[in-house]
Amino acid sequence: MANILCTGIATVDIINELEQYPAEDDEVRILSQVKCRGGNAANTAVMLSQLGHQCHWAGTVVDPLTGDNDCRIILDDLQRHNINVQYSQFLAQGKVPTSYISLSRQTGSRTISHYRDLPEYPFSAFKQIPLEHFDWLHFEGRNIQQTLKMMTFCRKKTRKIPISLEIEKPRETIETLIPYADVIFFSRQYALMNAYKDPRSFCIDISQSYPEQLIFCAWGEAGAGAALQQQLYWQDGIKIKAIDTLGAGDIFNAGIIHQQIKQQSIQHSLQYACQTAAEKCTKKGLIS
Repeated sequence: MANILCTGIATVDIINELEQYPAEDDEVRILSQVKCRGGNAANTAVMLSQLGHQCHWAGTVVDPLTGDNDCRIILDDLQRHNINVQYSQFLAQGKVPTSYISLSRQTGSRTISHYRDLPEYPFSAFKQIPLEHFDWLHFEGRNIQQTLKMMTFCRKKTRKIPISLEIEKPRETIETLIPYADVIFFSRQYALMNAYKDPRSFCIDISQSYPEQLIFCAWGEAGAGAALQQQLYWQDGIKIKAIDTLGAGDIFNAGIIHQQIKQQSIQHSLQYACQTAAEKCTKKGLIS
């Protein structure tokens, strides 16, 4: 299998399960609470590791010996899933990024409030990584100025290694990253905030602007679309009873990467990723 580097964020997730999401000024009882490791890039790395790949995660964490002890939750979980963290940056002080998640038992949907005061992973650390050792490079679309430097550096150093990019939120200047990626995962949130109401038209329009990039856009239970050189591919959603949708997008991305590494077709990759993400939504936590 492949040697994969995932660059982005790892968090501590505090997940509060509720009967249903409360209205403003409601007072509700929490049915259960879980504290675990999360974060988009880390989730994708864990899923790829479960699919048999050798995964490295590059991000910023706190040294548990000198700083926030919650970092042990992140490091212990990554170790349990055989994720190599040797290229991560360990800081002496700080609070690990923490996501406070309200999970609705009624719908399986999640609402996230995120807190961080830890610096983002810098290019100065990334440029020390021996990129030639990797078969695939995956980036989380955040920390835009530093990530742009990383992706530009990758293109100069390793032109033949595929690069994937997740664009989840419409951050300022995030589109500057697109030309440096081969595979791009757009979220439904990004499409909606850019005035698109369906993934098909979104994929086609993005592909018109970036015809050489392989575009994906997952749309939850409705399915997922893809486009390359303005040719549209579509996979209907899989009917399930959603229990927990947290991390489903990261699972979808990992499924696509896994199938593309195996040189499977775009349509087959879509089908596999939708099936894997749907399976995740029928149970609590990431698939393991």
